This record gives sequence, C-alpha cells and structure tokens, in this order.
Amino acid sequence: MKKTLVSALTTALVVGAASTTFAASNPFSDVPADHWAYDAVSQLAADGVITGYGDSTFQGNRNITRYEMAQMIAKAMAKKDVSAADKAMINKLAAEFSDELNNLGVRVSNLEKHADNVKWTGKLEYTYSSTRAEDSTGKTNKKNLDEYVFRLEPTCEVNDHWDLHARLDANGELSQDSTTDVTLKRAWAQGNYKNLTVKLGKQELYTNEHGLVFDETFSGAAVTFGNQLKATLMAGRIGDPMNRNVWQKEDKLLSDSRNSIAAGANGNDTANFQGINLQYEGTKFDGGLGYYHLNSDNFKTLTADNNGDGVLDSSYYSNDNDEDSADIWSANLGYRFDAKNRLWGSYANNSKADYQDNAWQVEYDYGNYVPANKGSWSAYAAYRRMGQNASLCGTYDGVQKGSKGWEIGAQYAVFKNIGILAKYFDGDQLDNGKDVSKLFGRVEFFF
Repeated sequence: MKKTLVSALTTALVVGAASTTFAASNPFSDVPADHWAYDAVSQLAADGVITGYGDSTFQGNRNITRYEMAQMIAKAMAKKDVSAADKAMINKLAAEFSDELNNLGVRVSNLEKHADNVKWTGKLEYTYSSTRAEDSTGKTNKKNLDEYVFRLEPTCEVNDHWDLHARLDANGELSQDSTTDVTLKRAWAQGNYKNLTVKLGKQELYTNEHGLVFDETFSGAAVTFGNQLKATLMAGRIGDPMNRNVWQKEDKLLSDSRNSIAAGANGNDTANFQGINLQYEGTKFDGGLGYYHLNSDNFKTLTADNNGDGVLDSSYYSNDNDEDSADIWSANLGYRFDAKNRLWGSYANNSKADYQDNAWQVEYDYGNYVPANKGSWSAYAAYRRMGQNASLCGTYDGVQKGSKGWEIGAQYAVFKNIGILAKYFDGDQLDNGKDVSKLFGRVEFFF
C-alpha cells in the first residue's frame, strides 16, 4: 500500500523542487504510517485527481516531504471537475496541511469559504390564529387556524460574486393532521458587487414601506445600487396581484362584498409588474418613496354584492369596471430615538382604483428581538388602515385586509434560535364598519 502511494504521490509532483532526504520508511515525514491521509491520497490518485509528471512516468524512488504534499493538494484544489467525494477528501487534506498551504500562499480561509458550496438554513414554525368578523346581519363569524410550516433555504455559491438561493416549504393544518409535499417557493440567482446587487428569478417582494403594498414573491429581475441612499428597480410577473389567498385562508370571514369578490374574481391572470424603490438609511432618520405599476384583467373582475342578495351588482375597483391596471405610489418615514426606540409610518395610494384606494400605518417599536440571542425581545403598538386596492399583497399576520384598527404585538427569544410571537388586532371593516378582530400566535425554531 505504501509503495503504491509513494509512486502515486511522486507522480503527482508538478513543481520540481529539490527533495530533502529523510527516512524512506515514512514518506510523510512525521505523519504516522496509519494516518488517514494515505488512503485519501491513494483514492485521489486512482480517480485521476492527482496526476503524474509531464512525461506521464512514475518515479517511485523519490521521497515526499510535507511541503511537496502541500503542492499536490494546491493543484488538486484548483481542479474544477471534481466529484463531491473527492472534493471532501481534498478539503480534509488541505486542513491537515494548512500550515504548508499557507506558506505556499494558499489561504486556508479561502479554502473554508469554498469547502461547502451549499449551505442550508431554515425554520419550523407553528402558528395559531383566531379571527372574529361581524357580517351585515350583526352575526359574528369566527375562524380558528392551527398551522405549521417547515422551510428549507439553501444557498449555493457559484463564484466570488454570484450565489443561488431557494426556498422550499411544506405546510399543513395540525387540527386536520394534514400536510403537503415540499414545494419550491422561490429560486433566484444573486450577484453581489460593491454597492450593487442583482437578483434574477422567483424572489421575495417586500417593498420599502414595510410591506404595506407588497409582502409577496414575483418572477423577474431586481437591481439595487447605492450605499446610504439606495435605488431598487424591479420588473417581472406576479401570479396573484390581489392576494386572494388571504380571503380563502380566512374562510371569507369579512364583509359580504369581499365574500363576493373572492368568489367572483378571476385570479388566474398573471399581472405584469414594474416598480422602483428609493430608500435612505441614516443613523437617526430613514425614509423613501415607491412606485408600482401592474396590468391584469383581475382588476376588471373585482365586483361586489352591495345589497347582500347574492348577486354581483357593482364594481369594487373602478366605477366603470373597465380598469385593468394599478398605479400605486408610496412613502415611508422613520426616526430612531436610540438603539431600542423607533417610530415609523408609511402610506400608499392607488390612483387607478375608486374604492379602498389608500392604505397607511403608524408603528412604535421598542426592543431588539434577535432569535439567536436568548432573552432578547421587542414589542410594538400600531394603527393600520389596509385599503385592499392599495395594500394589494401586504403583511396580514395581525391586521385584516380591508380593515382598520389597532394592533399590538411582542416577540421573545426563549432559547437560542427559538422564539415566540404574539399579536392582537381589533378594528372595523372598511366597507361596512362592522367589527373585526384577530389573535395571532407563533412559535418558531431556526436552524
């Protein structure tokens, strides 16, 4: 075994450095003969990763030093078309001979960066929500949901500037013991340069007014450039521009008109989407502007049952029911008093809509919740008005789409990477003034 290994190693020498003569019984100098590196290098030689001299001959009479060994490892590290198993062996050998590699100018920190090109993070979350909404007859309807989501988020390194990202989810309702297959929710390529980020593919769409207009995904491209003042340009397609899954999830609890909208609207027409965000992030102040344009036949199908007879008798988007686009303008402004206290607000208006065409929110935050820091926590109080034709796909954990009212909440890291969240919303429905409330709780485990 040792003779075969010595032949393979000497064959692999690319740099003809003068050999240092030492005990021939141990070609690894002070490495024991039963060290795992013997088998590792033998396997790499058999796989063709470690190759011979230019004349393709074996020179088994040469002794191998640790320095020469590091030269071979450096050459193997530079190979691109290497199997995952061989790559793992190369990385392990490189860690063993890190001092020699450093002397050759091959930084071990760079090796560690590329040692595992795929990194996995994710979380498991359990969510309970209880929604109460009064209908036009004064009856209070209620809906409880007991759900879970298991999420995986791999990141794959392509080169020094580009990464691949994805999100895979499986979810279900605990009360029904249901589950789904793992579904690919997002997949995008991301290029990171100085003051420039490029994203291509199906990606997150969380807009700069704290998700007032969009907390969704879209398929397309996003380019962000700048430092303290940043501009983001976005263009692509959105599959559900009116976020009808919110109505479906709450089991049509809100007013009769929105029940009819959910039932009657055609949610199959994917919207064309373009947007721009300008955002300034200062030490104390932050603020920005946004503009979004969408085009979809979905907007022409937003009709309502105004008299409660089950017949759709009027438009719920534009007076003439012939508008197929949305033009939404937004603004946000915030002030940080210190490391724990912050006040902010945001506003959005859809100039194409005639009903529920504006949305706004004001929130005061205290604390600094970081799931990785046990004992960290935060709390907030907010007032929100979520006009559905301005807040198309906003954040609705607490507040209900098409309603206004007060919301309070808190988050606490009970252990490292384990957090609990609680929210409560109490308000009125925008189209009929009837009561609506929601209790929201979640436990999340990060890894």
